[in-house]
Amino acid sequence: MSKGTGMKPKLEYERTAVEYIAENIRDFDLDHIFDCGQCFRWERRPDGSYTGIAKGKIVNMRYVPNEAETGTLIINNCTEEDYQNIWRPYLDLDRDYGKIKAKLSKGDPVMKRAVENGSGIRILHQDLWETILSFIISQNNHIPRIKGCIEKLSVLFGQPAGTYEGRVWYDVPGPEVLASLSEADLAEVRLGYRSRYILGTAKAVVRDGLPQTAEELAALPGVGPKVAACILLFGMAKYDAFPVDVWMARVMHQLYGLDQKDRRAMADYASEHFGRLGGFAQQYLFYYIRSLHDK
Repeated sequence: MSKGTGMKPKLEYERTAVEYIAENIRDFDLDHIFDCGQCFRWERRPDGSYTGIAKGKIVNMRYVPNEAETGTLIINNCTEEDYQNIWRPYLDLDRDYGKIKAKLSKGDPVMKRAVENGSGIRILHQDLWETILSFIISQNNHIPRIKGCIEKLSVLFGQPAGTYEGRVWYDVPGPEVLASLSEADLAEVRLGYRSRYILGTAKAVVRDGLPQTAEELAALPGVGPKVAACILLFGMAKYDAFPVDVWMARVMHQLYGLDQKDRRAMADYASEHFGRLGGFAQQYLFYYIRSLHDK
């Protein structure tokens, strides 16, 4: 298949704009959730809401806090069935993040500040294949460019999921589609050396199925320790995973005094101090150090 030749079925409909309203949602902030480096297909609107696609569904979300430390989540283009089966688990709404934050903050002033700064973070339950694809693309890359590459890849080779507010949204292409392509086909996406990793990983998944263990994940082309940790955390719900990139190396050095080049020491520190909550700790710390950098 050459680029741009994806045979896309004609869209015959506009999705019906219905709303689902969930009350009494706590420990929740859309900016924190969608800007902490865990996902790449959500776009912030001028009104503070976010529009995006996950699980083949396109929605707009907005959150209205109240004075009782809870708030109302309004999801447009969402039925009650979709909320219960897709968005409630996707947003991890049944987990008590208050307990997580209290446990991480106890006796750790750095984590206490990080938790207060990113108090509304929740770890999303994302599709495994999309997570693998996204974090291979994320290598040595920055978030705006990652988002652009994933969007371009989806438009060129993914299937349309529907339309919302006059825009066609596309799913990410599956492994079968990508396995049939060449590096030349992907040139327009401007993935650079990541193209061969994506194609190799797609072929491996077609041949062997999606990885079920950390060992199988690490065997995929282009999946090093940091990428593997991200996929384990965001795509496989392994909450003890503690991804360390440049930002995390910076926070562990500046705020915990660890050697900035010793990633092994950082992983050992996370295992000892954060344990099974390492992934949650990583998200609070990642968001915190980027917030400090932006000030």
